Amino acid sequence: MTVSIKKDHKLADAFLSVTEGMQDLTLYSNLKKSAKDILADSGMPTLKNEEYKYTAISKRISDQITHLGTPSSISDLQHEVHARENLFQLEEGYTLVCNNGIFDERLSKIDPQVFQVESLKELKEEKAAQIGAVEKNESDPFTALNSLLFLDGLRIDIPEGKIIEKPLMLVNFVKPDQKGSCIHPRVFIHVGKNAQLTLIEQTIYLGEDPVFVNSVTEWMVGQNAHVRNYKLQNGHKNDLVVSNTRSEIHQDASFTSIVLSLEGGMIRNNLSLDLKASKCEGNMYGLYLLNGKTHVDNHTNVDHTKPHSESNELYKGILADQSRGVFNGKIFVRQDAQKTNAFQQNNNILLSEDATINTKPQLEIWADDVKCSHGCTTGQLDEEALFYLRARGIGKDAAKAFLLHAFAGEVLDQLKDEGFKEYCEKVVHARLGGNY
Repeated sequence: MTVSIKKDHKLADAFLSVTEGMQDLTLYSNLKKSAKDILADSGMPTLKNEEYKYTAISKRISDQITHLGTPSSISDLQHEVHARENLFQLEEGYTLVCNNGIFDERLSKIDPQVFQVESLKELKEEKAAQIGAVEKNESDPFTALNSLLFLDGLRIDIPEGKIIEKPLMLVNFVKPDQKGSCIHPRVFIHVGKNAQLTLIEQTIYLGEDPVFVNSVTEWMVGQNAHVRNYKLQNGHKNDLVVSNTRSEIHQDASFTSIVLSLEGGMIRNNLSLDLKASKCEGNMYGLYLLNGKTHVDNHTNVDHTKPHSESNELYKGILADQSRGVFNGKIFVRQDAQKTNAFQQNNNILLSEDATINTKPQLEIWADDVKCSHGCTTGQLDEEALFYLRARGIGKDAAKAFLLHAFAGEVLDQLKDEGFKEYCEKVVHARLGGNY
């Protein structure tokens, strides 16, 4: 057999061996068999793979993670949750707590009269059949890996017409129990017709041992439903993260994603919005503040398939020290998607000669009556603006922080939940004022 240099079969085989003796989830046997076949054939991506040419996540996993299995449950999680009761000032909202990727209903704050939360292991067959229907195994090798190795997960259903005014916070507490562990969170969210939801996601790492978190989140957004999804990534130098998120958006619906990447070892975010009908809207915003040797790779995809849809995308990066950022944004406008409006922009500031950014905005258009634009900029702080502030008595460090905060503010202003926005602004302000 000829092994392609684009594939890491050794790592794939190691992950496949983990399935021996795993609990058999009969509901998902077809999904897991498909994933196994894909991984056995494709292996894990290397730098020779075009989609991962700047992000050697497979090598980092091989080098840092010595135990490819899932860690046991965190025994003292109740104490950790109580210590963070006022996280994001959301004590009046709803909270879903996961213990190493597994939903813990006891520690969660939910209201079954407002929305429904179910364990993936306990779903009826009809609902279980939808798992893997939005984010398919073929989409990415790490999606297939998640499908193969997830032990459980959760499904969230927002009823038709339900407007949830309080934010729903999904918090995953992660703690490896050996020198390196792997966790595969799985979430499916169905938002019914005319419903509204704000979901805030964060992973909280207990300790700084190496860990690989490989998550898959699927969204099914019904007609005239409106969703805002905020994700805060603020881990530690030994965490490896792959996040695959895909949203299927229907008639007159909107989906807004905001991803804030502040700290981590190596992070890969795959975000895809499938605009399935006319008059629907997709918005994607991202901010990455990188220092040390942090590596963050944002791959985004927007697929316009029907007329009169709109997408807006703005990602901004501030990179210091030896950090590295990657941005690859794709917009597809299909032949039937006339009257499409699509905007994409990536702006970066490099604060160090050793910092690196690789950016590639892309447009593929098959329709002729559209308004589409894309672009990117990479540079240093505006010396004239810095001189202007210093000439008015503002110190160099303060002036620098002021300009950086203004640069980041365009993304932070998209946060509509005041408690979460205030929390993020404090974190960003501390980073910009003290670590650059």
